[in-house]
Amino acid sequence: MQERKKVGILIFDDVEVLDFCGPYEVFCSVRLNEERRREEPSPFQALLVAENAGAIGAGGGMRVLPDVTTAECPPLDILLVPGGWGTRREIANERLLAWIAERAGEVGTLTSVCTGSMLLGKAGLLAGRHATTHWMSLGWMRESFPDVTVEERLHVVRDGNIFTSAGISAGIDLALLVTAEYFGGEIARATARYMEYPYPEGLERRI
Repeated sequence: MQERKKVGILIFDDVEVLDFCGPYEVFCSVRLNEERRREEPSPFQALLVAENAGAIGAGGGMRVLPDVTTAECPPLDILLVPGGWGTRREIANERLLAWIAERAGEVGTLTSVCTGSMLLGKAGLLAGRHATTHWMSLGWMRESFPDVTVEERLHVVRDGNIFTSAGISAGIDLALLVTAEYFGGEIARATARYMEYPYPEGLERRI
């Protein structure tokens, strides 16, 4: 089997649960050979990454342990930055923003879900690009980053190698589209069928 693509999924206190769990489920559910689903792993290896090794208090009180810290994180192919109420605090976390910016220059694909795009913007990664976020935060994005073209009616926006998505469940759509980018639409559609989730036909806009 080919080398697995490493997906780093950032987590932090008050992260929105489905923002990171939805994409995590997609990436772990992918199979290149559906008939060998139980025998072969996903071609993606998803890692939960946090600044510290202790438990993260996600939205709703869920407690989550990261796989690695930002200091220990191995080289990644894909970085996913979720949102949630915690982004209001992390947007002032210069150390975390610097880590995101550094990793963004190394990965093949940079993604965000919901208000995770605000962290990308604050890290200087969306300047001159098209992007989106949760519908309740579109104004916040527009006011914060006037050099970003904010897409208000799109679930997933791809601008170059950066994918941003709207809120919460839109992260599942994003992860399926990233799967299609790496392994083709047939594999991505098979993953959606396995998850009993509608494939996001026509929900992506490429810039």
